[in-house]
Amino acid sequence: IVTEFILFGLTQDAGQQKAIFGVFLILYLATLLGNFLIVVTIKTSQTLESPMYFFLFYLAFADACFSTTTAPRLIVDALSQKKTISYNECMTQVFASHFFGCMEIFVLILMAFDRYVAICKPLRYTTIMSRQVCGALVKLAWVGSCIHSSAQIFLALRLTFCGPNVIDHYFCDLQPLLKLACMDTYVINLLVVSNSGAICMVSFIILLISYVVILRSLRNHTAEGRRKALSTCTSHFIVVVIFFGPCIFIYTRPPIAFPIDKMVAVFYSIGTPLLNPLIYTLRNAEVKSAMKKVWCSNV
Repeated sequence: IVTEFILFGLTQDAGQQKAIFGVFLILYLATLLGNFLIVVTIKTSQTLESPMYFFLFYLAFADACFSTTTAPRLIVDALSQKKTISYNECMTQVFASHFFGCMEIFVLILMAFDRYVAICKPLRYTTIMSRQVCGALVKLAWVGSCIHSSAQIFLALRLTFCGPNVIDHYFCDLQPLLKLACMDTYVINLLVVSNSGAICMVSFIILLISYVVILRSLRNHTAEGRRKALSTCTSHFIVVVIFFGPCIFIYTRPPIAFPIDKMVAVFYSIGTPLLNPLIYTLRNAEVKSAMKKVWCSNV
């Protein structure tokens, strides 16, 4: 019975590993800093009290946690001779990465719903998106994420490992683990695809439909209203595409390994949590001015 796994990482080349250590350490610290700035700014600012920023707070929190489930291990392993991970640590990583990844998906849906209500039902916006409703929606997102990751960990614990223990990846995930199992994994892979794959695909389709509806309703707005709404929705749409594209590629197919898989995983597990704060702050004058006020007054 296998008690520990060896993570192959992104590469075995010693020179490249040093470069990976430097690059990903900088990216990870930038991710934590960017998301920390958003969390603190929204929590302390008096001007960012609308539901959109309430959800953005949770997106930044989920981003920081999601990145932390994979990046530190990749950074440490880049300089380690022995890249081992215990069975229990591996299962914990599977649970945590799916929990925070799913949380991010649900929060993105809540943000799209918030924009839909703001643009399509402006007169009823404050009634529909009250503080109590927003709080309840976020709690539902936590519960949904917990159900999804519990289902994933249940499938992972069903796998038996008796021989090879080298995971051709830089973190534990179900797809690379399925290839090492000493059993027929057809049914389990089908369940993984119907769980993770379905969440990715259905959520992506829901988001696309919501943006189509929003764009159609913008025809009745003034030029200034259209410009503001398009600016916000463009930010959301960029985030959705860069997050869901790689997720759909990884989780909606049979367990066939492609050489590009690890780089695709880097994009959604480390790239997206870094890009989110950049996209939401650089394209949002309100957040930028609130940040200046909060940090200048503190300094």
